[in-house]
Amino acid sequence: MDFAEAIKKEGERRRFSPRTIEAYQSCLEVFFRQNNKPINEITKKDVRDFLDNLIEKGKAGGTIHVYLNALKFYFEECLGRKFRLDIKYCKKPLRLPEVLTKEEIGGIINAIRNPKHKLMISLLYGAGLRVSELLNLKVGQINLDNKYGFIRHGKGNKDRIFILPDKIILDLKELILIEKLSNEDYLFLTNRRERYSARTIAEIIKKACRSTGIKRKIHPHTMRHSFATHLIENGSSVSEVQSLLGHKSPETTMIYVHLAKPNMLKVKSPLDSL
Repeated sequence: MDFAEAIKKEGERRRFSPRTIEAYQSCLEVFFRQNNKPINEITKKDVRDFLDNLIEKGKAGGTIHVYLNALKFYFEECLGRKFRLDIKYCKKPLRLPEVLTKEEIGGIINAIRNPKHKLMISLLYGAGLRVSELLNLKVGQINLDNKYGFIRHGKGNKDRIFILPDKIILDLKELILIEKLSNEDYLFLTNRRERYSARTIAEIIKKACRSTGIKRKIHPHTMRHSFATHLIENGSSVSEVQSLLGHKSPETTMIYVHLAKPNMLKVKSPLDSL
């Protein structure tokens, strides 16, 4: 079995996203193009030399880690090789994500004219979902009476609970009733009864941003960043936000504390106490 097929098979078994599988396949293609050796003769040194070469070419830390993770996954998980690739490389510099204000979120949502599109973006922000989670959400995964839902096999193949905003409960009930959706149906379907694409979600947000005069580069994931930041501003604890976002580590969630407005966090300058 070639490396591309091995990664695809093992990746799908572990419910990796198609994008992750394609990225890993691309990384391995580059690696084997530069290391024309039989697989059983490849050593840790070959991997280290390959990664060091990428660094010399000026590749970003994040890119290096994608290559490292792809190589680890293939050799350790797909092939079951005994040696552990515990090579350490600096991570990409911390860059705070773009976050919208509550007023900007409200403007974007109100600028969307299509009711279903508006509902989709409202849920994307209001529940802090990833785009893939929104598109793969089935009717049976939400409990409208108790205002919560479940993500099944999310990032890292983890399950988690999410909250449903009061404002959209009636709209969701109406959608399910009008479109006669069963528990096994995806919650959001096009007129052709097909799932929406991530590109469509991005275009909806992009168009709404233009309508509201927002010129910054806003992605669907910006809604999730904004959701988390606004929860922190509203007084939710890091552990609560961590649970709702499905983060493995609280350190990942702590970034939203840095993004929250100081006055919302009731932080006073030390000058005030002088």
